[in-house]
Amino acid sequence: MAENRLVPGVGNAGKERRPGRKYRAGYVLKAGLLACSLLGLTGCHGSQGNTAFQIPREFDASEQHEITFWAKNDTNKAQTSIYEQAISDFEALYPNITVNLRLYTDYGRIYNDVITNIATNTTPNVCITYPDHIATYLTGTNQVVPLEGLFEDEKYGLGGSEVRFDSPAKEEMIPRFLEECSFGGHYYAIPYMRSTEACYINKTYVEALGYTLPETLTWDFVWEVAEAATARDQEDNFVVNGQKVMIPFIYKSTDNMMIQMLRQLGAEYSDDTGKIQIFHNTTKELLMEIAKHAGTKAFSTFKISSYPANFLNAGQCIFAVDSTAGATWMGTHAPLLDISEDKLVEFETEVMMIPQFDPSNPQMISQGPSVCIFNKDNSQEVLASWLFAQYLLTNEVQIAYAETEGYVPVTSKAQESAEYQDYLARCGEDNALHYDVKIKAARLLLENVDSTFVTPVFNGSASLRDASGQLIENTVKSVNRKQTVDDAYVEKLFDDVKALYRLDQPGGGAETQAGGRAELGELPRTSVILLCSLGGAWVLIFIYLILQRLKSGRNK
Repeated sequence: MAENRLVPGVGNAGKERRPGRKYRAGYVLKAGLLACSLLGLTGCHGSQGNTAFQIPREFDASEQHEITFWAKNDTNKAQTSIYEQAISDFEALYPNITVNLRLYTDYGRIYNDVITNIATNTTPNVCITYPDHIATYLTGTNQVVPLEGLFEDEKYGLGGSEVRFDSPAKEEMIPRFLEECSFGGHYYAIPYMRSTEACYINKTYVEALGYTLPETLTWDFVWEVAEAATARDQEDNFVVNGQKVMIPFIYKSTDNMMIQMLRQLGAEYSDDTGKIQIFHNTTKELLMEIAKHAGTKAFSTFKISSYPANFLNAGQCIFAVDSTAGATWMGTHAPLLDISEDKLVEFETEVMMIPQFDPSNPQMISQGPSVCIFNKDNSQEVLASWLFAQYLLTNEVQIAYAETEGYVPVTSKAQESAEYQDYLARCGEDNALHYDVKIKAARLLLENVDSTFVTPVFNGSASLRDASGQLIENTVKSVNRKQTVDDAYVEKLFDDVKALYRLDQPGGGAETQAGGRAELGELPRTSVILLCSLGGAWVLIFIYLILQRLKSGRNK
């Protein structure tokens, strides 16, 4: 702190003291050796890690624990209240465990903070995150606790005999959702909530244009209707809405857009070893098609134009693709709105699966937060963390949280409960808890779980996901800037995106090591920068302190 700042080279009399060349070289050499040793410890890949977690035979209820829980919510007070109630109820069951909640509004911020804290071994105890992010956390040895042993533990596992609440048994977890948390030979997380993407449609405008919605949306249908909606009248208003603004088709997450398009076409994206396979002719053809519709202003993205819901609700968009978890923002009577009521346009909202290339074999992404547990020196503290994470799977938490958005519970125990079934049955009863668009979005996933998929998880998979969206974003931006999008453009775009996300670097594969941990390749660039900066800061601090100590010794 400023009041305790040390001034190098200044003696008690205030006169500057300069050590002789020989002495100066000596302590610089020592400081350099210290720096090298510190770099060996911190490196650019985090700390040396922890001892592998061993499940205690008994949970010591007399030992006090204070654990941290990092979670995310979209400024939704109902979700915050559910977290707070869950913590209160859990602490009543386990008086020796205190849970401190830290809320974020962005998963990326959680990711960056965890990466930073791995380097200093100050990670949270329980964290809501995504498997792609966990793959990077694993670059620190034994940082994240493998959970399969805890799943099966007779006393404290799923449905365990000593658990003080009604925990679901392992067989009551939705198998597909649980498998999404398995990679590198272990389960490194438990699913918390699940969602997918949906296409929220202004059905009124579709029919006004002379079209009828098919049973399953296709890309050809969406592109055709979107192009028809770009027609203008003599006063340069859009015919379909009579306004000066109309973006017929807006996609929120372009990474998901590219990933799902490739999956639907059976085209390569990546494999389980971390091999990058996205840069091929099918991707090029998709970008060319997207560029064509961006050129007519029939298509845009969230990053370029803003939230699809805002345009949809103002009658300025026909097809808005967003997560089912965003359903409460969609539609004329949405409980959550980001535009003023005078801008709202009355229309009938339809909720459908995202567009498909092959309606007979629909494919849509499975997404949603999972929960991981970080390892600590105290195995009792880790067990306390597991008990809290497991509490998030109870019906009380699962159903309450699922009812806030178009999420679905991750257990059959919750999904099949009388309470949840009653909630679904009351679809459209009101525009709050039973808002029809929200419940339709949840049903979309519940009825199509077998059509969902996830991408391979490896260290670097988060960067590949970002890169897939960047291909679309750059293409649309270039079209808007009147640049030519042709074969040469796409080839250069491939090279630029590879370099931006370090996808042209060697490594990135997932090889099982002797210790059972998956070595999951190089860290993403942002993670490297964070860790190197932190490590470098500690090195400079230690060098400074050593120099001060040597100087002080010489002045005695």
